[in-house]
Amino acid sequence: MAILVFSFILFTLNDWVLIQSWKGFSNGLIYFSLLYFHAQINRIFLLPILLKKHQPLLYLIFTIGLIALFTVFLYEVATEFIYKNCFLYKSSHQKTYQFQFATLSGTLVCILGSIQILEHYRAQKKEANKILLHNQFQLNALKNQFNPHFLFNTMNMLYGISLQHPERTSEMIMEVSQLMRYQLEQGDREFVTLENEIAFISSYIQLEKERVGYRCRIDFDYECDQEGQYEIAPMVLITFIENAFKHGAATIEKCFVTVAVKISEGKIRLQVSNSIPKHKKEVVSTKIGLNNTVKRLEILYPKKHRLTITQTEYDYTVDLVIEIRPI
Repeated sequence: MAILVFSFILFTLNDWVLIQSWKGFSNGLIYFSLLYFHAQINRIFLLPILLKKHQPLLYLIFTIGLIALFTVFLYEVATEFIYKNCFLYKSSHQKTYQFQFATLSGTLVCILGSIQILEHYRAQKKEANKILLHNQFQLNALKNQFNPHFLFNTMNMLYGISLQHPERTSEMIMEVSQLMRYQLEQGDREFVTLENEIAFISSYIQLEKERVGYRCRIDFDYECDQEGQYEIAPMVLITFIENAFKHGAATIEKCFVTVAVKISEGKIRLQVSNSIPKHKKEVVSTKIGLNNTVKRLEILYPKKHRLTITQTEYDYTVDLVIEIRPI
């Protein structure tokens, strides 16, 4: 804003100390609006040629051509309308095409330069936040890999299955192995294939079925319109599913956890619901994982996701929609 005000005074009201009426100020404002409009046309239509297509010569040719076109237009408008019979436009050098060309070039550099500096700063800040949050996520993931409570429950579950159903022990060991392998090999990547993420979720739900399935109704539904066509940030879905089992299955009463994943037309929709029993075990939760996941979604999928969380007296529901990118 400060740079725009400076440009306005420098290129429009160079005799601003002589202004004694609102008419003179409004004429200068109209003149500057035309200069600003020219700079915005360059930023929107020509600058992408330089930044995205990397063709500086073509950008330079079009920029000079646009300045020349606006020079003629601005000269006619200023002479015949804006500054006609106005003290701001009495000096002879102002009544030349060279003056208009130089003014347009100067304001283009000031306005375009300031905008690009601000956009570069915002992009750098966004990237820095993304890296910081990604590192924090990795630390939390490493902690969860060796969480004593998780390992204790898993080993107890495997021990119980080996006594009652020894033929299923090897299958459950493979499920645990897949969870650990996914966290170690895929957790540090920015994006993974959707199939790998779904396989990880399926393995986790299968373990939960073995742990609490005898007293908790667990449903998992998965649909995909094009298998092998999408990728997603790793472990952005599992947090909501873990949260459902942590709170929904923390009871000796009858309970339920429902997980539905549907991929259609480049969007993935995750719907997770869990019961809220009247009498449940006390669950210690810092909500760090949930908060970090929400922040990751905001950074990785800005304006490309929708998260809705609703809670009633009896259930807790998460509805997440993400625009995922194709491989």
